[in-house]
Amino acid sequence: MPTIDPEYLHGFSGFAVPDIEAARTFYGDVLGLEVADGGMGLLRLTLPGGADVIVYPRPDHQPAGFTILNLQVADINQSVDVLAERGVEFLRYDGFEQDERGIANGEPRIAWFTDPAGNILSVLQN
Repeated sequence: MPTIDPEYLHGFSGFAVPDIEAARTFYGDVLGLEVADGGMGLLRLTLPGGADVIVYPRPDHQPAGFTILNLQVADINQSVDVLAERGVEFLRYDGFEQDERGIANGEPRIAWFTDPAGNILSVLQN
């Protein structure tokens, strides 16, 4: 069976939002990610480490009921503080012991929040 040449194989993830400009502002200014035009009305997020994520417009977008993007951080306390200062509100879930800032202190330590489209994201520290 033929195989795909790994030299030419590049994977990426993607998700939808109803408002590309709100996503550009949130992912660039609030989260501090590298955001570029992806062509055809798309955004390309480049995550630390080089992974790409495509954000595409979908006017009838319905957010998923699960985390679509996890961002591993070196210091979750500092990251949550910075995001809270930028207006991010952290989610609380039944079944998780979370501190006053919304950090679940299990393994990994994790805190969930949403983007302007209602997509669930997290910062986590192993």
